[in-house]
Amino acid sequence: MLMRVRRFAAKPCTILLSLGLCVNASGQTPPAVRLPEVTVSATRVDHDSFDLPVSIDSVEQRTIREGNPQINLSEALNRVPGIVVQNRQNYAQDLQISSRGFGARASFGVRGLRLIADGIPATMPDGQGQAASFNLSSAQRIEVLRGPFSSLYGNAAGGVIQIFTADGPPEPELSGSAYAGSYGTTKFGLQFGGTQDRLNYLIDASRFDTDGYRDHSAARRDHLNTKLKYDAGSRGTVTLVLNALDQPNTQDPLGLTAAQVARNPRQADPAATTFNTRKSVTQSQAGVVYDLALTSRDKLQARAYLGDRQVTQFLSMQGTAALSSGGVVDLDRGYGGTGLRWTRNTTLGSAPFSFSAGIDYDRMAERRKGYINNFGVSGATKRDENNLVTNTDIYAQVEWQFAPRWSLLAGLRHSRVSFESQDYFIAGTNPDDSGAIHYVRTTPAAGAVFKLTPVVNLYANLGKGFETPTFAELAYRPGGATGLNFALRPSNSTHRELGLKALIGAASRINVALFHIDVTDEIVVDSSSGGRTVFKNASSTRREGLEFLWQSRLARGFEAALSYTTLDARFTQPFTGTAMVTAGNKLPGVPSSSLYGELVWRHLESGFHSGVELRHNGKVYVDDANSESAAAYTVWNLRAGFEQRGKNWRLSEFLRIDNIADRNYIGSVIVAAAGSRFYEPAPGRNFLLGVHAAMRF
Repeated sequence: MLMRVRRFAAKPCTILLSLGLCVNASGQTPPAVRLPEVTVSATRVDHDSFDLPVSIDSVEQRTIREGNPQINLSEALNRVPGIVVQNRQNYAQDLQISSRGFGARASFGVRGLRLIADGIPATMPDGQGQAASFNLSSAQRIEVLRGPFSSLYGNAAGGVIQIFTADGPPEPELSGSAYAGSYGTTKFGLQFGGTQDRLNYLIDASRFDTDGYRDHSAARRDHLNTKLKYDAGSRGTVTLVLNALDQPNTQDPLGLTAAQVARNPRQADPAATTFNTRKSVTQSQAGVVYDLALTSRDKLQARAYLGDRQVTQFLSMQGTAALSSGGVVDLDRGYGGTGLRWTRNTTLGSAPFSFSAGIDYDRMAERRKGYINNFGVSGATKRDENNLVTNTDIYAQVEWQFAPRWSLLAGLRHSRVSFESQDYFIAGTNPDDSGAIHYVRTTPAAGAVFKLTPVVNLYANLGKGFETPTFAELAYRPGGATGLNFALRPSNSTHRELGLKALIGAASRINVALFHIDVTDEIVVDSSSGGRTVFKNASSTRREGLEFLWQSRLARGFEAALSYTTLDARFTQPFTGTAMVTAGNKLPGVPSSSLYGELVWRHLESGFHSGVELRHNGKVYVDDANSESAAAYTVWNLRAGFEQRGKNWRLSEFLRIDNIADRNYIGSVIVAAAGSRFYEPAPGRNFLLGVHAAMRF
């Protein structure tokens, strides 16, 4: 293994150095249109991403909004290398998001990545997150961090996705939007924002409805997001964020077998209608962030948040067996947390030096009940317990420009994640399944940047990461027994990365990253049946890959972007799961390659723009045994729009056509799904019309 790592590391150095010299040579003639600087906060201090030894990208507001309904992260994040966001066409299970292969096994929600909205965690302490709570209509930007520095944010090895709500405009402004498209899809939104003395405010409300591409896949989502920022001058800045989500009776069409897809990709599995599979979610959350400049060098930030999330889900089973947890899941979760961070900017050895230290505490208390599913109606109780998970994290990080052409970023985080369960359903052969377990890890990360030329930076980083099991992964024990599966261990990862960042003139940039990740105790599916998925630890896995990003603003109103990822993710030791898994098998749910390309033309005088998008995903295996796979696919999308402006108003319209070739393909897979229902088909050709109007007062 050591020799393999050395071979992997030697080639990137040659490639990156050669590319850097070529870029420097070709950067003599700057294009006419300048790219904006990419400001990110990956190190908790705003930086130009060009100067950081990490893989991080920021998706700007125009990209999020232009030609998009602003419903799903898949609209904006598939342009980020290393990230795969699959729209399942199933709003009962949320998006499937993976980063460098982490998170691909999630059958619902997001795990393996840390989700953060305006400094407030959207990921629970156990590592499970929900992207549906992100409000894209009011977003200023989205940051995506990959690699070992994600461990400095806590229980996540794959990366960090942060969304930042825009500030209100200087003058009061009211805007409205309406979208309509295929499959009965509509979205209506209102937004009001402005500034009054020291108070800045933004309020966004929307309703999304769809009949769904597939049968039994209708959904409705009501969303409210409010941000209030008060500038108290020398006494600091207080930011209050309020967020609410209501998503009732969202239908779940379930996955399909290969034979079902061949017959009719739009059908729902018969069990979906037999048991009326569906999910209802309500969530409300409030968070406050306080920023204070103690001195010209010292800053303090404190945060606190509280939230409540209620979920009722009807599974595709009755759940009548003696030790079954039932076919209806009822969760009532209260969660909250606090955080405190101190940052000092100073010098060390006459060179710029900054130091940050902080502590985070997060808590989730869950009342979990299970009932028999009498074909869509709740029956007798089959599970009743209180679950509690907390994390306490202490971290520190430093940045030091110790030489004119060198800078260092390093950090350390000590985490303690505790799970406790109190069982109240003790009847007959069903025993008391109460218990507790604690996971403790210290995860370091370090990286350095070398300025090869003023427009070419080379970097390297190294770090550790870990992921605890989530409550969803602990939920079922092997063999049909009730209670939490406390035999599961956290997965541990070691990350190595080399990269290059280059500016070509003033209008183009290139980022290249090569990475090698070794994981022990990877959490995998042990068995899956009737909505009940049991997990276990595999021995070890390896991920090796390359990420490439090119962005450019060309002459004559053209803009272009290209991102490409190749990823070899495989098991390195055999084990027995749902079947015998041999060393060398590919990790399921992880495409071997992905590509996103975009070409946009703008006519500034008329306010017209048009664009073409290309998206390609490689073949994806559906289970650890690699017994079946979803074929690679390539789809093309078109969009066009106009914008009109007056003194105090603006109006914009757009038309979007996705999958213009009307290709049949599998959009996502459910890893190790019961009954071989692995496949979630994507829509054929579909369209969306939108209009947005705004007026200042």
